[in-house]
Amino acid sequence: MGGSLAARLAAAVDAGMPRARDDLARLVALRSVANPAIEPESECRAAAALVGELFTDTGVDGIRAHPTPDGSLAVVGRTAGPEGTPRVLLYSHYDVVPVGDPAGWQTPPWELTERDGRWYGRGSADCKGNLVASLLALRALRAVLGGWPVEVAVVCEGSEEQSSGGMEALARANPELVQCDALVLADTGNVEAGLPTLTTSLRGTGSVLMTVRTMQHPAHSGMFGGAAPDALQALLMALASLRDASGETTIDGLDHDGVWDGAPFDSNRFRDDASLVDGVDPLSGAGSIADLLWARPAATVLAIDCPPISQVTAAAQGEARAVVNLRVPADTDAAAAQRLLIEHLRSHTPFGAQVEIEPVSLGHGFRARTDGSAYAAMRRAMRTAFGCDAVTTGQGGSIPLATALAELVPGAEIMLLGVEEPASRIHSPGESVDPDELRRTALAQALFLADLGGLLTEEGS
Repeated sequence: MGGSLAARLAAAVDAGMPRARDDLARLVALRSVANPAIEPESECRAAAALVGELFTDTGVDGIRAHPTPDGSLAVVGRTAGPEGTPRVLLYSHYDVVPVGDPAGWQTPPWELTERDGRWYGRGSADCKGNLVASLLALRALRAVLGGWPVEVAVVCEGSEEQSSGGMEALARANPELVQCDALVLADTGNVEAGLPTLTTSLRGTGSVLMTVRTMQHPAHSGMFGGAAPDALQALLMALASLRDASGETTIDGLDHDGVWDGAPFDSNRFRDDASLVDGVDPLSGAGSIADLLWARPAATVLAIDCPPISQVTAAAQGEARAVVNLRVPADTDAAAAQRLLIEHLRSHTPFGAQVEIEPVSLGHGFRARTDGSAYAAMRRAMRTAFGCDAVTTGQGGSIPLATALAELVPGAEIMLLGVEEPASRIHSPGESVDPDELRRTALAQALFLADLGGLLTEEGS
């Protein structure tokens, strides 16, 4: 590993992997979806308690589960370091998305299962795997050094996937909880397995719930079809107006000609990462795949409420609903873009239908400053842990807290990284983590903290 301390940390991380797997299994077993309509609230409460237990056992002082305005619990704590050393905040979240269609899982979603060298289970990567990587890093440092060479603060929130703003509100009301010089936001991952990646740009996001009404009740399609103003058809026509034939999102008044100035996204890799079926190509609009992912808006229909095929009847619908998610580039005002989306949907709904649209979630974009000493230390750590130089990328997803923290701690360097990679299939059935990615990510964090504490030189890292 190039240096005795680095080698000892690597050995400690390796020795800690069995415990890491046990921790992850305990976390995955908790159905911590922060929506009581889907999973019991008690599951999130139990997850928060377990996270607190794990951090306390690792040695973090003052662990407390803070209630947040959205009803979730955020687990926080802080351990002082040697005088004059940097303050580092490690962030993750313990809530997860629902399991989706159980038929899409080859293993039990709430049971960590090893198959073909990977660990499967909901949250195994996003974001319980990231949490476990940070725990593993802290334990390795303590095992080798007897303590941590910097001040370490932790934040693990319980409603990130809901974009309901609980942790953001808590941080704004209690900024002392997030004060730091460097922030490791462990909620992203690598562009491919084994290639260390720092995410430097996040899209903003905003979802809306749209309800279309045309009749007080469904009408028989034989008696009324043709003349009946079908609410489902009206909804589909409005939704279709969000994209042009090339796939470009074309919302009235919203710029859609941005150009990504970073590395391109290879179409073959995208095809494999997204698991496109035969005969279907990636969309690129009037630009490139990277432009659509990171430099232009993207409207996605997430769900539609209408009769399922299993309950089909010969009827034109009087009401239909849909949730539409909008992603915008980091420098675009997400709130203004969401308003344009609402106005667009209203103006493109036909038949004189009654239209109700309400915002569901909102998160602003983020762009990192990458020229500081902490970023340099993280690059060195990643190079040692992974055996190659780190790359940077944009992220189509959003982490609303990133923007809030950039405002609350303007001098801090914010680094986004994690255990996720394309095969992890986060937010999909069959989510998994590669244990080697977890191990390497943990080692990178341990080396980073040691470097910030002045215990590694560039040559010895």
